Amino acid sequence: MTNYDDVDFSPILALTDGEVVTHSPVRDIRLASGKVLALITLDNGRDHTRPNTLGPATLTELGETLTGLKARAAAGEIQAVGITGKQYILAAGADLSDISKVGSKDNARLIAQLGHKVLGSLSDLGVPSFAFVNGLALGGGLEIALNSTYRTVDASAAAVALPEVFLGIIPGWGGAYLLPNLIGIENALEVVISNPLKQNRMLKPQQAFDYGIFDAIFPAATYLEKSLAWADAVLTGAIRVERRNEPGKIERLTKWPIAVKMARGMLESKIGTMPRSPYAALELLDKARSGTKAEGFAREDEALSDLVTGDQFAASMYAFDLVQKRAKRPVGAPDKALAKKVTKVGIIGAGLMASQFALLFVRKLQVPVLITDIDQARVDKGVAHIHEEIGKLEAKGRVDADTANKLRALIRGTVDKTEYADADFVIEAVFEEVGVKQQVFGEIEKIVAEDAILATNTSSLSVEEIGAKLEHPERLVGFHFFNPVAVMPLIEVVKIPVTNEQTLSTAFVVAKSLGKNAVLTADAPGFVVNRLLAKVMGEAARAVYEGTPVHEVEKAFAPLGLPMGPFQLIDLVGWKVAAHVQDTMVHAFPDRFYANENFHALAELEQVVEKDKSGRVTGWTKAAEKALKGAVGSTPASAATILGRVQDGLAQEIRIMLDENVVPEVEDIDLCLILGAGWPFIDGGASPYLDREGASERVFGGTFHTPPIRGIAQR
Repeated sequence: MTNYDDVDFSPILALTDGEVVTHSPVRDIRLASGKVLALITLDNGRDHTRPNTLGPATLTELGETLTGLKARAAAGEIQAVGITGKQYILAAGADLSDISKVGSKDNARLIAQLGHKVLGSLSDLGVPSFAFVNGLALGGGLEIALNSTYRTVDASAAAVALPEVFLGIIPGWGGAYLLPNLIGIENALEVVISNPLKQNRMLKPQQAFDYGIFDAIFPAATYLEKSLAWADAVLTGAIRVERRNEPGKIERLTKWPIAVKMARGMLESKIGTMPRSPYAALELLDKARSGTKAEGFAREDEALSDLVTGDQFAASMYAFDLVQKRAKRPVGAPDKALAKKVTKVGIIGAGLMASQFALLFVRKLQVPVLITDIDQARVDKGVAHIHEEIGKLEAKGRVDADTANKLRALIRGTVDKTEYADADFVIEAVFEEVGVKQQVFGEIEKIVAEDAILATNTSSLSVEEIGAKLEHPERLVGFHFFNPVAVMPLIEVVKIPVTNEQTLSTAFVVAKSLGKNAVLTADAPGFVVNRLLAKVMGEAARAVYEGTPVHEVEKAFAPLGLPMGPFQLIDLVGWKVAAHVQDTMVHAFPDRFYANENFHALAELEQVVEKDKSGRVTGWTKAAEKALKGAVGSTPASAATILGRVQDGLAQEIRIMLDENVVPEVEDIDLCLILGAGWPFIDGGASPYLDREGASERVFGGTFHTPPIRGIAQR
């Protein structure tokens, strides 16, 4: 095992240029019993919008602080050490910008070892250590707490999580060993693997306390005061901390390996075997059931250094940067000061999509929302559905009773379109046909104010054509949501040549107010996400009609790393919608996209595919086989052929989209695919993946990124 005291950390201290150092000042607090607790407060000197992070310089300073406190404890000057954070934040984990520029596998290992040395010393001070988690605690922030003797949490803390697997790495400063030995293997699998793979789900403080991560939870108003009093009671023996999962109480022989085996099966069925970090984390959690802490930490050192220098982490950091920075400052968005203030929203339609829009707009904007439809029965059904959904939010505690009543009062349904007169922002949610959309906008334009914004949610039609009959097409904008509306974070904002700056600015400001990320796109068929998904779906359909069994086609697409196979995706979005999108794309680009008339025959069926328990497509239903009879060929394609076709097809289409200025840069395409199609972080979106796989070189003799985005070990 590594003796961290003998390790030379000087090579990574050279990485500290530009690090925003989180300092660790100490103050002594005399507790009611007379005992003295030395309290460290982590603080980088910035406000809460710039969380504390843990880079090499920060860890080195914290290590020196803890060494000094250990000496004071040995001298009897202090009886405990506490560690907390600045307001609202303990720490948001490692400084990822530092980790991503480590330069070598040896340096990556040194970062893992430095974290283990410093955080691990919290359990070796000669006196008890207390982590007072007063706010956000992610990754290394939570590992500070796990390495401490005792832990309390503020009930209002923003989030608690170990999100590393989401970023293509593993909890590498003790989390993978300490957590399962604290809360049991099932809970640890949830926190370390399952939650990160569910769009980086995090724990609320109460959940974390219920799991056994924390020993006590206190309200925000008196958090530190009560935590200090609790610590005093622990020190004096007035409180004895009992944990459900003390090491002797955790069943390791049977339950542990069974849980790991089940988790492995779940991973293989849901994400395939391409992502490395979930399996590396699973291996560490499995081995944590035996052996010493030093052995567990050494395994983390090796796993982290291996992953940090690989392609998947490099792509993840590229994706992380897109989501954290580019998505928050959309390229091409006009000055937000130009936006029209939205005091009332109109929604044309009262069906399921319109109801989803209404619920989102009323929750986020808290302004009057009007829905209309062709008859009162449809309107009443839509309003009732929205009220029901508000009731569900109230039942789950997502909104209180007063807010729920306020939201219901803000929703109004009518067949009288003149009530749109004072609406500032009107969006349609009607049938996906140009003529229908032209008709409803033609009616509404005569009613609304001249500067009211008109937005279409079309998924693939020409926005310019939709607005061709408007007197003022300059106030029309594409505002394309993804399903389910409440969950998917992307809106494609579609600009036509005459769209004015006020309209465009309003669209971006409204998108942000709705909690969405907006990406500007030109008015091209399918915009970004549906155009590229149509390529994926078309190649899947081509393989099937050549004679390849549907489950073999699904397997062939696995290396793309998408959250679901092509036919599973089609089944989710709807076969009629998929058939319509394919037709649109083939009509626009007949030489590059594939569609088959049998898609429409399948779309008329109640159920098209059979699925297993995890939702993976296993074959056609009998009705689908009957509908396909005679249409399927007898020359099945190999998995390599299918994958090569889709890779080359995507590379070709992305290159054309960039040449045609559909979006400003390739980063915007990747951002759309990550946010709108669930393209995995470990691919970095599509372009880094296509560069790595050689598709870019095969198709246009170059790469989307120069140099290609690769891990240190592969450069």
